[in-house]
Amino acid sequence: MSAPTLDPRQPRAVALVTGGVRGIGRVVARGFARRGEHVHVTWRSSEALARSAEAEFGEGRAHRANALDEARVRACVQRVVESEGRIDHVVHAVGEYESGALESFSADDFRRMFASNVESAFLLAQAVRPALRASRGSLVFMGCAGLAGLRGRQQVAAYAAAKSALVVIARSLALEEAEYGVRVNVCSPGIVPHEHAAADTLDPRRVERVPLRRAGTPEEVAEAVLWLCSSAASYVTGADLPVAGGWQA
Repeated sequence: MSAPTLDPRQPRAVALVTGGVRGIGRVVARGFARRGEHVHVTWRSSEALARSAEAEFGEGRAHRANALDEARVRACVQRVVESEGRIDHVVHAVGEYESGALESFSADDFRRMFASNVESAFLLAQAVRPALRASRGSLVFMGCAGLAGLRGRQQVAAYAAAKSALVVIARSLALEEAEYGVRVNVCSPGIVPHEHAAADTLDPRRVERVPLRRAGTPEEVAEAVLWLCSSAASYVTGADLPVAGGWQA
């Protein structure tokens, strides 16, 4: 897809949030909407949530797309560009989570973790490059706290390994896209309970080990993402921003 020509009649910024019909992605999408941006979201299987997202963000702004289907991802991006004339911010809030020791994982489980968290991010980045180059926009991936030290994990090894690979992808994209003015960053939540979070996120024993002595909120994560997609962060690229209350620091 060639770089689109920005429509001068469209003064508002446009945000695309993959997985934006539920969880943290939905809260991020609401944050963009509150900023006055035109918001588009993607969904895979939650049709009822997609309908509610269209009611909230506007008709035709919830797009069904399997994040691992390259053709559908590209078609989704193209639909947004054709309808809006631009894309300024992209947030990838897609990625399965599964806990457990590596011994308990099958080969298919392990592959699925990397496909969902890393391959999906790569496919999206390839699809949105031209639009973001045209707008000199921003791309944010969702990571997880505590990746800097590359420490071993007893219960989330596969997930942390996939998110570590994602950070390398993000930083590599940041280098590649810098000459075009595109910024690429990662926002890494810690323990953030929400309606669609994994059950072990609610384990009070984990929360007790957070230095700030509490779990985070989706709104706090969303504020960090919105900051990364703002002029206040115009000189920030290739960063992994933890929003974790000191968890795994």
